[in-house]
Amino acid sequence: MTDATPRINAHYLDSFQGQTIRILGKVTQLRGEQATIDAAGNVTVILNRVQPPKWLLTDSHLILNNAIEIIGKVNSDLTVKVLSATDFGNNLDYAAVDSVVEATHRYKEIFYEGTD
Repeated sequence: MTDATPRINAHYLDSFQGQTIRILGKVTQLRGEQATIDAAGNVTVILNRVQPPKWLLTDSHLILNNAIEIIGKVNSDLTVKVLSATDFGNNLDYAAVDSVVEATHRYKEIFYEGTD
Protein backbone atom coordinates (compact mmCIF):
# COMPACT_ATOMS: atom_id res chain seq x y z
CA MET A 1 0.00 0.00 0.00
CA THR A 2 1.23 3.52 -0.73
CA ASP A 3 1.80 6.02 2.03
CA ALA A 4 -1.33 7.72 3.32
CA THR A 5 -1.84 11.37 2.48
CA PRO A 6 -3.89 12.73 5.37
CA ARG A 7 -6.65 15.20 4.57
CA ILE A 8 -6.05 18.46 6.37
CA ASN A 9 -7.17 22.07 6.39
CA ALA A 10 -5.35 25.21 7.54
CA HIS A 11 -5.83 24.31 11.22
CA TYR A 12 -3.66 21.18 10.88
CA LEU A 13 -0.71 22.61 8.89
CA ASP A 14 1.65 22.91 11.87
CA SER A 15 1.08 19.26 12.81
CA PHE A 16 2.14 18.02 9.36
CA GLN A 17 5.35 19.95 8.62
CA GLY A 18 7.58 17.99 6.26
CA GLN A 19 4.79 15.55 5.37
CA THR A 20 2.79 14.94 2.22
CA ILE A 21 -0.89 15.84 2.65
CA ARG A 22 -4.15 16.46 0.78
CA ILE A 23 -5.86 19.81 1.19
CA LEU A 24 -8.99 21.01 -0.56
CA GLY A 25 -9.90 24.67 -0.69
CA LYS A 26 -11.17 27.56 -2.76
CA VAL A 27 -8.62 29.44 -4.89
CA THR A 28 -8.79 33.02 -3.61
CA GLN A 29 -5.65 34.56 -5.10
CA LEU A 30 -3.19 33.80 -7.90
CA ARG A 31 0.16 35.59 -8.00
CA GLY A 32 3.09 34.30 -10.02
CA GLU A 33 4.59 31.17 -8.48
CA GLN A 34 2.17 31.23 -5.53
CA ALA A 35 -1.55 31.02 -4.90
CA THR A 36 -3.75 31.32 -1.84
CA ILE A 37 -6.52 28.88 -1.07
CA ASP A 38 -9.16 29.09 1.63
CA ALA A 39 -9.20 25.74 3.42
CA ALA A 40 -10.89 26.73 6.69
CA GLY A 41 -8.25 29.47 6.74
CA ASN A 42 -5.78 30.89 4.23
CA VAL A 43 -3.02 28.63 2.93
CA THR A 44 -0.24 29.76 0.61
CA VAL A 45 0.63 27.15 -1.99
CA ILE A 46 3.87 27.12 -3.96
CA LEU A 47 3.12 26.19 -7.54
CA ASN A 48 5.01 23.53 -9.43
CA ARG A 49 5.58 24.44 -13.07
CA VAL A 50 6.85 20.98 -14.04
CA GLN A 51 4.50 19.35 -16.54
CA PRO A 52 2.61 16.47 -14.87
CA PRO A 53 0.91 13.59 -16.73
CA LYS A 54 -1.87 14.79 -19.05
CA TRP A 55 -4.62 13.39 -16.80
CA LEU A 56 -3.56 15.69 -13.96
CA LEU A 57 -4.41 19.38 -13.89
CA THR A 58 -1.32 21.54 -14.00
CA ASP A 59 -1.36 24.11 -11.26
CA SER A 60 -0.68 26.81 -13.85
CA HIS A 61 -4.35 26.27 -14.73
CA LEU A 62 -5.76 27.10 -11.30
CA ILE A 63 -9.01 29.00 -11.68
CA LEU A 64 -9.93 31.78 -9.28
CA ASN A 65 -12.90 30.85 -7.04
CA ASN A 66 -12.79 27.16 -8.02
CA ALA A 67 -12.24 24.39 -5.51
CA ILE A 68 -8.88 22.66 -5.84
CA GLU A 69 -7.55 19.56 -4.14
CA ILE A 70 -3.81 19.69 -3.70
CA ILE A 71 -1.48 16.87 -2.87
CA GLY A 72 1.59 18.59 -1.53
CA LYS A 73 4.29 18.80 1.08
CA VAL A 74 3.96 21.12 4.08
CA ASN A 75 7.03 23.35 4.39
CA SER A 76 8.44 24.60 7.70
CA ASP A 77 6.95 28.05 6.99
CA LEU A 78 3.50 26.34 6.66
CA THR A 79 3.27 26.90 2.92
CA VAL A 80 2.40 23.88 0.80
CA LYS A 81 4.56 22.83 -2.16
CA VAL A 82 2.17 21.50 -4.81
CA LEU A 83 2.95 18.02 -6.12
CA SER A 84 -0.36 17.63 -7.99
CA ALA A 85 -3.68 19.44 -8.19
CA THR A 86 -7.21 18.50 -9.22
CA ASP A 87 -9.90 21.06 -10.00
CA PHE A 88 -13.28 20.38 -8.34
CA GLY A 89 -15.16 23.22 -10.05
CA ASN A 90 -17.09 26.03 -8.40
CA ASN A 91 -19.96 24.18 -6.76
CA LEU A 92 -18.60 22.44 -3.67
CA ASP A 93 -19.99 22.15 -0.15
CA TYR A 94 -17.03 23.39 1.91
CA ALA A 95 -18.79 22.57 5.18
CA ALA A 96 -18.92 18.93 4.07
CA VAL A 97 -15.22 19.06 3.16
CA ASP A 98 -14.38 20.37 6.64
CA SER A 99 -16.54 17.67 8.23
CA VAL A 100 -14.62 14.98 6.35
CA VAL A 101 -11.30 16.48 7.47
CA GLU A 102 -12.46 16.53 11.10
CA ALA A 103 -13.79 12.95 10.89
CA THR A 104 -10.50 11.64 9.46
CA HIS A 105 -8.63 13.14 12.43
CA ARG A 106 -11.15 12.07 15.03
CA TYR A 107 -11.30 8.47 13.75
CA LYS A 108 -7.75 7.95 12.44
CA GLU A 109 -7.92 4.20 12.88
CA ILE A 110 -10.68 3.98 10.27
CA PHE A 111 -8.97 6.12 7.64
CA TYR A 112 -5.25 5.44 8.08
CA GLU A 113 -3.37 2.20 8.62
CA GLY A 114 -0.90 1.92 11.45
CA THR A 115 -2.02 4.95 13.44
CA ASP A 116 -1.77 4.93 17.21
